[in-house]
Amino acid sequence: MNVLVTGGAGYIGGTVATILMQAGHKVTVLDNLCHSKRHEVPAGATFVECDIADRERVEALLREEKFDGVLHFAALIEAGDSMRKPEVYFRNNTASTLSLLEAMLATGTKRLVFSSTAAVYGEPEAVPIPEDAKLLPTNPYGESKLLVEYILKWFHQLHGLRYAALRYFNVAGALPGRGEAHEPETHIIPLVLDAAMGRRASISIFGDDYPTPDGSCIRDYINVADLAAAHILALEALMDEEKPGSIICNLGNGSGFSVKQLIEAAEKVTGRAIPVEIKPRRAGDPARLVASSERAHEVLGWKPEVPGIADILASAWEWHQQRYPQ
Repeated sequence: MNVLVTGGAGYIGGTVATILMQAGHKVTVLDNLCHSKRHEVPAGATFVECDIADRERVEALLREEKFDGVLHFAALIEAGDSMRKPEVYFRNNTASTLSLLEAMLATGTKRLVFSSTAAVYGEPEAVPIPEDAKLLPTNPYGESKLLVEYILKWFHQLHGLRYAALRYFNVAGALPGRGEAHEPETHIIPLVLDAAMGRRASISIFGDDYPTPDGSCIRDYINVADLAAAHILALEALMDEEKPGSIICNLGNGSGFSVKQLIEAAEKVTGRAIPVEIKPRRAGDPARLVASSERAHEVLGWKPEVPGIADILASAWEWHQQRYPQ
């Protein structure tokens, strides 16, 4: 397949692009490098530095290349930040995606795999969360992604767009030589590993009074390589005209781990003590987010190969040590 990967210089997009090329597919990465560097574009991919909101350039690229599909990762991703700057998230995540979709429509590009999020559910009524649960985001980040899902539904019905919206939970882990690195870093696993290394004084737990067994938030962690495999399966499904042209699936391992359990597991994996600081809850953080991924198994034939938190942490720790040799 000839595939366009937006946001392909980032952690998840870059990992998916890498695995696509390992499987023999042709990949073009489109990224504005606002949160990544040029050297993070996977080797072997064609690179176009561009914002997805640049309708003219994106449309020209789609006309020139005739992509079999678009894997769309380009987005701002911080729920807490979205509570401070909602307008930025709706412009970047929702409006810019609409611009991309209009360019696809104009060029007859008919397949899109969308990087959605568990944040569309907000505070769930029950866990594990099925895809037909109520969609009530508790932050603008989740709302900005949900609005895109609504747009995709109408583009499918009225324009024939074939799409998959993959709602994933907390992505973690690493491939050899490629792991999670954000500037600034806000995701919990690299922050925990920074604390294990002594690169930060402690790790903050935001709230220890949630209605969970140990009072800290519970999340579902999915290995990034498993996530990449699901995206490839989704695009292959969209290539098959006999299969449904509208796919919505959760991607998670179905097991929840609290922040405190995660830190304890990281201490065992790293063999190091990790200092902890308890802080107040952050606005917009649900107490529990755990996926039901049965539909992904049924529709895509997908299941996680690395479901254990220790194995996910081990791959992240190996890469972290390579990135910050001591």
